[in-house]
Amino acid sequence: MQISDDGCFGGCGLAALEARAKRELELLSYPGRDWVLPREAPDGSKALNVLVIGGGQGGVAVAAKLGLERVSGVRVVDANPDGQAGPWVTFARMITLRTPKHVSGPDLEVPALTVRAWYEAQHGEGSWDTLGLIPKETWNDYLCWVRRMFGVDFSPQTRAGAIHYDPRSGLFRVPLSSPAGEQSVWARRVVLATGIEGSGDWAVPAIIEQALPKERYAHTRWPIDFSALKGKRIGVIGAGASAFDNASVALESGASEVHLFFRRKRLVTVNPYRWAEFVGFLKHHADAPDDQRWRFVQQIVRMGQLPPADTFRRASEHPGFHLHPGCGVDRVVATEHGISLSAGDQSYDLDFLIAGTGFVTDLSRRVELGELEGKLARWKDVYTPPAERANADLERHPYLGSHFEFTPRSSEDAFVRYVFNYTFGSWLSMGFGGSSISGMKYSVARIVAGITKSFYTEDLEQYFQALERFDTEEFKVE
Repeated sequence: MQISDDGCFGGCGLAALEARAKRELELLSYPGRDWVLPREAPDGSKALNVLVIGGGQGGVAVAAKLGLERVSGVRVVDANPDGQAGPWVTFARMITLRTPKHVSGPDLEVPALTVRAWYEAQHGEGSWDTLGLIPKETWNDYLCWVRRMFGVDFSPQTRAGAIHYDPRSGLFRVPLSSPAGEQSVWARRVVLATGIEGSGDWAVPAIIEQALPKERYAHTRWPIDFSALKGKRIGVIGAGASAFDNASVALESGASEVHLFFRRKRLVTVNPYRWAEFVGFLKHHADAPDDQRWRFVQQIVRMGQLPPADTFRRASEHPGFHLHPGCGVDRVVATEHGISLSAGDQSYDLDFLIAGTGFVTDLSRRVELGELEGKLARWKDVYTPPAERANADLERHPYLGSHFEFTPRSSEDAFVRYVFNYTFGSWLSMGFGGSSISGMKYSVARIVAGITKSFYTEDLEQYFQALERFDTEEFKVE
């Protein structure tokens, strides 16, 4: 195989890049043997070593890294159809990623598997330089390609139920439902990679939920028929990026006007997430003392989420777009033909309301943790902040070990350390880990190190016995 002047194997098309990626993976293949000791499940089947629940960017990257670490028996399941894992082609309504294009993570530091290499292989030399931010559909296509290149065992349209621990076998039994029917799988370790809401659920304020019929409001996470909003007056609550995205789509779909309400006196224009994109924070937040982890994350929360500049421009370029700063919603009432909303001493007549109000951290809302959540430590169980730093949502965050593992409230439930939380709910403990492209370069390595460490230390005696039996001679002495 020949290498062209610019370093591409046999040219620079996608097929050539895939050949280059295969070669790079071969060069990085040491050590080269599977090593995790198998377990037989109570039903006689071979247990998985790791079940990953969630097949978006995080779940796939964790499974791929486990493969590079020679952990076999890894399966990824995702509730969505193939090609629709994660938010990118479902409820994400931005045009491009908000993360800078030079970020890396799902590539696992294999150069040929970077998004830049993949993009240039299809669009030609110089195409990356002219690209601004990465379109979300492009990122979704890239993630599907990376999953295929790493050979991840992936089951779409497969929803996981409550994780059950069997103390006799030391295994977890997880019910799965799919179009093929119901089944249960057994696994030694379970990774939750269920996204932004993976440690809780999306939240609609009671002031809306209790006042309006379902057909008159939606959360930004929900499917919305924007074509039905043509000519309508729309209210949006919230000032984060997703609130602006939904306002933009409504206006682009023909809404006559959109009113966006938020409590702060002015929009946030400083992005603390950009500050955090350096090795110190991304790699070592999890190593800081509890009081410092709380302090840093709470400061990021206080600084707030902003709409990126292009997101703000996208909405504000429409004459029907109206910002209402300092206007927390006081009252919502269903009228005969629409909605009456009171905010900031004013009343607004609307036809439809969109809640850009994010999610609530609450492990008890997770179906997967139905049997375990009462055994899991939260931050409130471990750390009490000074009164001036109290925060009810942060208190509900899971208190994780140094490798994303849950920690038990009681020593008798130590087995919960074999369930790993790679969701956004990990960020107080771990920094930008699950559900963050920015943190993947370091967080994937950290969680996988925890999983492999747990396998080795659990079976130390068997490994020692294997060492004692080892008798492969490298040469003969006459």
